[in-house]
Amino acid sequence: MRWPFYALLTLFALGCVGIAVAYARIDVPQPNQLALAQASIVYYADGRTEMARISDVNANREDVTLKDVPVTVQHAVIAAEDRSFYSNPGIDVKGIARAVYDAVRGNDTLSGGSTITQQYVKNYFLTQDKTLTRKLNEIVIAVKIDKTHSKDEILQDYLNTIYFGRGAYGIKTASRAYFGKDPSQLTVAEGAVLASVLNAPSLYDPALGQEQQVNLQRRVDYVLDGMVTEGWLSQADRAKITGLPKTVSPPKTKALSGTNGYIVAAVRDELKARLKLSDDEIDRGGLRVTTTIDRTAQDAAVKAVQDTVPSDAKDVYAGLAAVRPGDGSIVAMYGGADYLTRPLSSATQAVMQAGSTFKPFALAAALQQGISENTRFDGSSPAIFGTTTVENEFNEGFGRITLRTGLAKSVNTVYTRLNEQIGPKSTREMAVAAGIPAPCAAGRTNGCTQGLDDTLTNVLGTASPHVLDVANAYATIAAGGKRATPHLVARATSDVLGIDYSGPKETQTAFSSEIAADTLDAMQAVTEPGGTGVRASDLGRPVAGKTGTSESHKSVWFTGVVPQLSVSVGMYRDVNGTPQPLENIAGINELSGNSLPLSIWLQFMQAATQNLPVQGFPQRAGIGDDKIATPTTTAPPVTQAPSTATTAPPSTTTTVPPTTTSTTRTQQPTPTPTRTRTRTPGPTPTPSATSTTPAPAGGVAGPAATPTTPPPAG
Repeated sequence: MRWPFYALLTLFALGCVGIAVAYARIDVPQPNQLALAQASIVYYADGRTEMARISDVNANREDVTLKDVPVTVQHAVIAAEDRSFYSNPGIDVKGIARAVYDAVRGNDTLSGGSTITQQYVKNYFLTQDKTLTRKLNEIVIAVKIDKTHSKDEILQDYLNTIYFGRGAYGIKTASRAYFGKDPSQLTVAEGAVLASVLNAPSLYDPALGQEQQVNLQRRVDYVLDGMVTEGWLSQADRAKITGLPKTVSPPKTKALSGTNGYIVAAVRDELKARLKLSDDEIDRGGLRVTTTIDRTAQDAAVKAVQDTVPSDAKDVYAGLAAVRPGDGSIVAMYGGADYLTRPLSSATQAVMQAGSTFKPFALAAALQQGISENTRFDGSSPAIFGTTTVENEFNEGFGRITLRTGLAKSVNTVYTRLNEQIGPKSTREMAVAAGIPAPCAAGRTNGCTQGLDDTLTNVLGTASPHVLDVANAYATIAAGGKRATPHLVARATSDVLGIDYSGPKETQTAFSSEIAADTLDAMQAVTEPGGTGVRASDLGRPVAGKTGTSESHKSVWFTGVVPQLSVSVGMYRDVNGTPQPLENIAGINELSGNSLPLSIWLQFMQAATQNLPVQGFPQRAGIGDDKIATPTTTAPPVTQAPSTATTAPPSTTTTVPPTTTSTTRTQQPTPTPTRTRTRTPGPTPTPSATSTTPAPAGGVAGPAATPTTPPPAG
């Protein structure tokens, strides 16, 4: 609703009267609990077992006097945060009026007009809740403090209490954390860096990745140019400062050590994304965070990876994510061996081409168009589509086989022909509906999927999603087409911050339960005799899944679901940011999805499902079965496509039906898996710069900072 001007003017006048009354009644309080700092604690799903303390607050705080801080550094902070500091009455009247105006118009941010004095008041005297009452108190106390304290006293207290990131509170600790020196030794450029990062450490700390480095450079330029404008730095001295000064590596914190460090970092990102909390509030706000992580499952995930991936397999990384279908709870997540050694999470940040894990999305899209899983397509190899040649593994040719069999054996030519018929856009849209984040727009890398496009070979997994994305998308299929938001935070409370938050519970319908049932039926064929993932049947309960192997074996996957759990495992080799083939590992010449990823998946699932009842999948709906014509002649013999011929798309109205359509199939474990790979053609996508990637609805992947460049997929 837009208010007429005279109404806004009247409201502003009344507001001024209200502030005057408040000024007479509000006293300067004692320092708040947040100023005294309470550590936030992360728990496992039981709400009792402590996983980690997010930070060791106040352990390294040291106050300084203003004479210990170079004037140039003081001016850098003022240029960054409040250029009218020396002249304003403790508040920014224009900024407050703008914030009130926005609030009345429905933009209830309540964040405008924060001077250095106001920031100091908010951090030291008040809670962090975003309410009109708190904002009014902040304004009044800021004005009173400005009258009772000198500007130097206010600036000194501000510099001793503000959060700079890296667990550093106060400029003395921050100076050591970023530059390994005391504040008195800081240069102009170094002071500009500290003045920049305090605005939002997760956006500007250069140790967090290339994106943060770019952000920091822009912010530092803004600060230095502001110092010139205010007469605090000469143009000649400004011209001498180019680039960013060298910073030291961040101090290691116990909270982020080991495998759980990836979970703690993702929890922080989720709290910031969903609750709009700052790093300062998370570190000092006394949060009690109950995660969705089941300790037994998490321990099993760590053990499965450590037992399977040889310790001498250099530059080889694995990620695992387990999501509860229909709920979105992340039950277990393995991002790496040690966050402090390699902060890039293989579960939520690293990108790997998906390979044949995308074929179920094409099948679901076909079912949506009324095409049965028992429709037959030509499986000969190679197949030529315009200028694109597609081959099956070992160039093996198949006859006219059903989509179900084509999925079980991961036949590239069958699914490329299907994709040609239904349209690659349909496959891409189905993947996104299931939970794969949308394609990345130009210049964007966060919260999106690199390489996801509408080219014909998208069905072969040329896109590079995160492991968590794939686990969540398959969870949607397992949940009968209901997509949930993947999340780590089940509940977060804080008396200091006035928070009592519960994780998302709503679901959205991505596609019908009938489509899900028939897709699951075909995916079960993958784990049956003759399927590429037959070893998954060793779990001893119904399993639906899909193997995936990218071009040159640079990434390998297995993703499998039972009704209660969807688990994806991805592996890749990264040599200095460049993807390399997964060769000669654990005595295997070339890894594929049915080798080590399936071994990790199986070992994990055997532990994670031991207390879950055995459940079956819904009976197939038989979508499109009535459209399959009964043959009047014998099926054509198997032929190889000539190297120069163009294969026309198959017709689904004259295909030969499968010999059987039974929905009850006996799973028989096979000791030696079928050695089948899926070759994924296409260019190597640009690696993602972050997290969190959030999931489509803002999950844990979020805008998480990526300390190193993730490897592009092969």
